[in-house]
Order: sequence, then C-alpha cells, then structure tokens
Amino acid sequence: MSGNVKATAKRWLYLVHRWLGIALAVPMAAWFLSGIVMMYVGYPKLTNVEKWAGLPALTAVTAVSPAARPCCVPLAAALQAAGVKAAGSGAWRLTSVAGEPRYVFAAGPKRVVAVDARTGARIEPLAADAALAAARHFGGGAPASYLRQIDEDAWTHSRALDAHRPLHVVALGDEARRWLYISSRTGEVVRDATFVERTWGWLGTWLHWLYMFRGGAVDAWWHEIIVWLSIAGTVSVVSGLVVGVWRWRFRGTYKGGRRTPYTGFFARWHHVLGLAGGVLALTWVVSGLLSVNPWKVFDATGPKPDRAGYAGGPMDAAAAPPADALLRALHAQGLAAREIEWRRVGGQTFAVALGGSEPRVAVSAAGHFEPTLPEARWRAAAARLLPHARIVTEEKLTAYDRYYYPRAAHTMTGPRERPLPAWRLRFDDANGTWVTIDPRSGEILALSDGHRRVDRWLFAFLHSFDLPQLLAARPAWDVWMVGFSLAGLALSLTAVVTGWRRVRRAWPVRARLSVRAEPVEAPP
Repeated sequence: MSGNVKATAKRWLYLVHRWLGIALAVPMAAWFLSGIVMMYVGYPKLTNVEKWAGLPALTAVTAVSPAARPCCVPLAAALQAAGVKAAGSGAWRLTSVAGEPRYVFAAGPKRVVAVDARTGARIEPLAADAALAAARHFGGGAPASYLRQIDEDAWTHSRALDAHRPLHVVALGDEARRWLYISSRTGEVVRDATFVERTWGWLGTWLHWLYMFRGGAVDAWWHEIIVWLSIAGTVSVVSGLVVGVWRWRFRGTYKGGRRTPYTGFFARWHHVLGLAGGVLALTWVVSGLLSVNPWKVFDATGPKPDRAGYAGGPMDAAAAPPADALLRALHAQGLAAREIEWRRVGGQTFAVALGGSEPRVAVSAAGHFEPTLPEARWRAAAARLLPHARIVTEEKLTAYDRYYYPRAAHTMTGPRERPLPAWRLRFDDANGTWVTIDPRSGEILALSDGHRRVDRWLFAFLHSFDLPQLLAARPAWDVWMVGFSLAGLALSLTAVVTGWRRVRRAWPVRARLSVRAEPVEAPP
C-alpha cells in the first residue's frame, strides 16, 4: 500500500470514529449506565412464585359453603361454554380469581378464555369493579385503588400479555407499592410492577432496550433501530481500537514524556480507557446486537422438535382426571396447590398440581397424586420429538452446568424454572438438538440446537458472564461487571465531552450567543 493510500485510509478511519463517536456517545453511555441498573432491578414480571403467593389453596377456594355451589363443572361442559373444542391442544388450568374457582383455556396463540368453575358460565370482559376486587384479593386485603385500563404501557411490552389485553391497572397500598395488571379476559393478575421497578426501570430496562421507541409511531421499526444502532456502535468501537493502537507510543514517548498525543484531560482519558477496556466494550456491543437475533442468524433450518408428537395427540377432556376428583385427592393427601394444570404427554392426558412445595402428578381418573410421571411415559414421548433422528445420549443432570442453570428472578431469563434433577437427551439430527425434560411432570424445560448453543456464548456469556461458577462467586462477579461497566460509562462520557467540543469548533456559535445590534437610522 502506497504512502498516500495509507494516509487516506487512516484519515477516513479517524473521521469514521470521530463522527460515529459524536453521534453515538450518548446512546453508548445510556447503555452502560442502564446495564448497571439492570444487574439489580429488572423489567417487571410476575413469576410463578409471586403469582402463587397471591392465590389461596384450591381446597380452600372450592370448599362448599351454604352460599356457594359445589365445584366444579365438568371439563367438557366448561370447554363448551368457552367455545373451545374438547380436542383443542392449548393449556387448561383451574385457578382462582377473587377467591372463586375459574377455568382458564388457551384458545389460540393470542386468545384466552375463562369460565366460572362453579356455574359453568363464560367470563365476559371484566369491568373496573371486578378487576379491583380481583386485585384486592390477590393483595391479601391491602388497600387498592383503580388507576386505568390500558392496552400497553411502559411495563407491559411483553408479547406474552397480548392474549390478556386490554389490561386493568390497580395500585396496591402494600409495602412494595405494587401496580397489578389484571387480564380483562380472565380476571387474573398477569403482571406486577413494584415502586422500585417502576422508578429504576426508567433508568434500567426502559432505557437499555430503547423502549421510548415502543408503542408509538416508530414501533414497527423498534427492532431495526436496535440492530442498526448496535452495528454503528460496533464500527465505532472497532475503529476506535485501531486508531487508539496507532496513536499510542509503545516505544518512546511524545513531547512531554507522554505515550498519548492528547494533552486535554478528557481526550487523554478517552484514549487510555479505550485501549484498556475497548475489547470488552466491543464484546458488550456485539453481544447486545446478537440478543435480538438479527436477520434470524440463530434460527436453525430443517425439522424442528415436534411438540404435538411429544404430546401424542390433542388434549382429551373425556380422558382427563376430573377437577372434583383432583380436589378430593388434594384434600385427602393433605397437599397444597394453588393451580391445577392439565397436560398431555405420550398420548395420556393428566393433571399437575402447582404452587405447593413440589409439583405433583395425577394420571388416573381417581385423581390420586404421585411425585412423578411414570418414566416410561415421557421417554417414549421424547422419541417422537424428532421421529427421523435417534437419541444418542442421555444424561441425568443433578447439578447445574454451563447450558442449564437458573438466574435471579429479576433477570431476563430469571422466570424460567430450572429444577433438578432433569434429563438431557441428545439427538443425532443435523441441528444437534438437545432436549431437557423434568422427570417429575414430563415438562420440556429447554430445547436447544447448535445455533442456539452458539448464541448462548456470543450473547448470554459475553453480555453477562453467566457461567454458574462465576455467578456463584459474588461479590467478585459484581465487582467485575460493575467495574468494567463504569469504565465503559467513563469512556462514553469522555466521548460526549470531546465530541461536543469538536462540534463547537466545526460549527462555531457567536460568542455568548449574542447578536450585534444593527445601527438604527434616525427617523426622517
């Protein structure tokens, strides 16, 4: 490369870094600052533990009193009232709302229907007073006030809530000062947001995920905004690393004994911080880009695991253990359950009691609960997930590893349950599919393929250093994450200062923003 070409290339690289840095310094600073907040305060969500804490035991809810009808109407009758085919494959649950038993049926990917389990009447969209009553009961009698009905707000962007919209918002006067979001379709509490989450969330998840672009005129381009800002950030960091190395004197010094040519405080520290933490900053920007799976790069082609095949056919109300028998069995066995969910594995419809110390399974019409589903049932079903592939290895997980581990509840993946023991089955298909199954209930806990396992390292690890051994080494993990996040924040803030000074030099403003007055002619 000739000297002129090399000089021109350097000049363009300097310009790219300079002007991208000026444009992106504030967003990059916001990403680092909000990332620190998100380590300790996450986006509002309702975990199973939080939900079950607000629900009474079903045996108490369904007890017959002089003023109440017995529970419960048969599943087939409830499905008919809901307008859901008895052979439908969606989830079926028995839960409670405002102290009354209620069936909830998934009638599609974005449609959910509820039926009064005592009367068999379909629940119509809730009015404000019914939502307020549900919230008060869920809050254990804490003072409650109705706020409004919304379709979507800053704390309910999750697509998992689409089936429940519009949502009623009720403020509780409890210690956490929670807002409860009530489904207008079922009356259930589907999200809670504490005062801490609602305040720190503006500086955390709302800022980090650029939610200012959600729900408005540019909502359709929100994903692309994140992608292209991340790409621009990547180019800015890479160009900065190259320029930083070029301008650092590894041998000898500049005038005054410095190894950096910059004399100003902010420019000098921007150079030093960029060299010291630029690579880590690059990994965070790139892994943040990969978190949104741009252009579906982590979606594998070819056959996917067949969950319908694992189920062995659609749900069958006639073969499902009846709710009445299940409630009697719960009472007789002294078990506490907040919800009952009907599932199907390997051609058998059974029930799982949830919300106690451990899930319990009932496979017979008599409704007797056992600690685990028969092992032969889920093993035979697992072979149907990929009928054209074989299970080549089976591994019983009795401890967490780098692919199967829990996170704190406030984190993005925190609500995912990761019980032990679990079984990991590896298939010999082209995508290298792994399936992790809960032997107690036959639930599929995790599905991954080669593409997703690459994503696990390029996103999850590089973004949060989430190996179980590292997460267990606290507060060392906190010192590492917060320390380098603060360095990244300082790097970005020095770019804000130096960038602003550069802009002022490029487009000078009249001193003191004053305009020299024009002479005024004397009137004739």
